[in-house]
Amino acid sequence: MHSNNELEQHKLSYQQQLPIQMVTAVVVLDNKLNIQYVNPAAEALLIKSSNKLSGLSFAEVFNSTSINNERLNLVLSSGQEFSDSDVILEFFDGYHITVEMTASSVDFNRKPHVLLEFKQVDQQKKISAEAFQQQQWESARHLIRGLAHEIKNPLGGLRGAAQLLDKEITTEQQEYTSMIIEQVDRLSSLVDRLLGPNQLPKMTTQNVHVVLEKVYKLIRCNNPKNIQFIRDYDPSIPEMTFDEDKLQQAILNIISNAIQAINVTGNITLRTRIASNQTINGKKIKLSVQISLIDDGPGIPANIQDTLFYPLVSGRDNGTGLGLSISQTLIHQHQGKLSCRSRPGCTEFIILLPFLDNFSVNNSSLYKNSKEKPL
Repeated sequence: MHSNNELEQHKLSYQQQLPIQMVTAVVVLDNKLNIQYVNPAAEALLIKSSNKLSGLSFAEVFNSTSINNERLNLVLSSGQEFSDSDVILEFFDGYHITVEMTASSVDFNRKPHVLLEFKQVDQQKKISAEAFQQQQWESARHLIRGLAHEIKNPLGGLRGAAQLLDKEITTEQQEYTSMIIEQVDRLSSLVDRLLGPNQLPKMTTQNVHVVLEKVYKLIRCNNPKNIQFIRDYDPSIPEMTFDEDKLQQAILNIISNAIQAINVTGNITLRTRIASNQTINGKKIKLSVQISLIDDGPGIPANIQDTLFYPLVSGRDNGTGLGLSISQTLIHQHQGKLSCRSRPGCTEFIILLPFLDNFSVNNSSLYKNSKEKPL
C-alpha cells in the first residue's frame, strides 16, 4: 500500500509528464488571453516554439478564426466550456489549418485561465473528400460508359444503312450519304473518347524522367505564348514500372490545359520528388514518386474544382472536358492518384505513382530524399 504522500507524488508526476506526451495540442491562456503554456503537440501544430509563443495574445497568433476574444472571455466569466468543430485557424503568414477545438476554464495559482485543446482534422477531411470524389468519379464514368454504348449501337446501324443506300442512288445524291457517314464517324470518335482508354497498360521498367523529357520537347516546340518551362527533377529517383505512352498522354493532357489557361507569358514547372507514407485510393503507400505540374495561370474556378476530373466538365467555353478525365483514368490504371490544388496564380496537379511490388522499398537511397519540399 502507498501512503497518501506517495500517491500525491505519483499523481503529480503523471500530471507534469502527461501534457508533454499528449498528441492533442494544448494551449493555456491567462485572464488577459495571453499564452502562458503550450505543449509540444501545440508547438508542432502552430509551427512555433514555446519561447516564441509565450506571452503573445490569442489575437496576435491567429489572424482570423470563429473563436474570438468575446467567446473566450465568456469562458473565463462563466466557467462554462464549449466545443466547436471545423474551426479554421488562420495565421498572419497566410498558413491555415482546420481543427476541432475545446475551450474550458481552469485555475492556476488561484487565477482563472482558459485551456484550449486542438485536434487537427485537415488530413481526415482530405481523405474523406478524396474518397467521396473517387466514388462520384467512378459513378460518372459508369453512367457515361452506359450512355456511350447506347449511342454507338444505333450509330452503327445508321452508318450501315447509309452505306447500303449509297449503292442505290445517283452520284449526285451520294454527296448526302457521304455526309451522313462522315458525321456518324465523327460522333463515333467522340463516343470512343468518352469511353476513355480501354487497353491494359504495357508496363516497362525505366526512369520516369524519360517521359517528362519527351513531354518537355513536345511542348517546347509549339510555344507561341513564350511560356517558360522549368524542370525541377530529383535525379536520385530510381527506375520504376509504368506504361510510357499512357503516362506521357496523362501528363501532356494536363500541361496542354495549363498552356491554354495561361493568358500571356507564364511559367510551367515539371517537378519530381519522392513522397513517403501517402494514402492512394484508400491504401497507405510507403513510397511513391510525386510528379507535380505547376503553372502560374489564373487558377481553376472554385465551382468546378470538386468535379474537375468528371467527364464533360471544363473551365473553358470551348473545352470538351475529356482531357483530365482521361488523365485520371490513365493514372488509375497505374494504381496511382491524380489530384489538384488551385488558387489564382498557382495551380498544381499532383500525380502519385507507387513503387510496385517488384521494386524493393528498402532501397536506402529513397529515404534520404523522401521529404517533400514546399512550393
